[in-house]
Amino acid sequence: MPRSTVISGAPPRVALVTGAGRGIGREIAVRLSREGFAVALTARSADQLAETAGACVGPTMCLAADITDAAAVERLFEDVEQAWGPAEVLVANAGGGVSARVTRTTDDDWQRMLDLNLTAPFRCIRRAIPSMVERGTGRIVVIASIAAKIGEPYIAAYTASKHGVLGLVRSAAAELAATGVTVNAICPGYVDTPMTDATVFGIVERTGRTEDEAREILASKQPSGRLIRADEVADAVWSCVADGSINGQGVDVLGDGVPA
Repeated sequence: MPRSTVISGAPPRVALVTGAGRGIGREIAVRLSREGFAVALTARSADQLAETAGACVGPTMCLAADITDAAAVERLFEDVEQAWGPAEVLVANAGGGVSARVTRTTDDDWQRMLDLNLTAPFRCIRRAIPSMVERGTGRIVVIASIAAKIGEPYIAAYTASKHGVLGLVRSAAAELAATGVTVNAICPGYVDTPMTDATVFGIVERTGRTEDEAREILASKQPSGRLIRADEVADAVWSCVADGSINGQGVDVLGDGVPA
């Protein structure tokens, strides 16, 4: 059974956040909680989900699951709907990266990026849409990457998956434009999270640079010259949730304080 907080009284405003165990997902979940949503949290690690739930101020539901499993996605939505009703907000944040030259990118690396960064969000979006359309309102936000718009060396599989998910967002937004449901993507640069820590480690291993030097390389790619904070990404997500006029956008978050 999912770990959840019992809600009495009027039906809650429900948000579902994937990849909510740490980093950007945790920050988004906490922000939505502070804005009055009951937040369903999913990630692989039950322990990390419990930590996120502890940081939230309102009702939460912890659902440990592998988001790349189609059956797990269906169970996830069913659990939320049975406990609280349909989600008004879906934030598809779960994702991962891999770094290798194109010639050294294996079929497994390629498929893993597509499964996690493109197919899993697609399945979640497809599952969320009917109830949102039926109610005439809904907000879907996918955490993509600035790599959805540009290409950099050594991240071909990741970049392809993020280009794909931005295309998915734009197509779904156009399809749903007259329904009251909006679909947007957030496209941050390098964010100061455990995922970036792994990127730093890879640079250190590959080049022999120090950890500080590796972080400086990533920070220098941002207009601000620093890594982006997870709360800046959460702010951009909230803008898409709060403002129904934003639709079909890939919102850049580049650490300069102004989402574009």
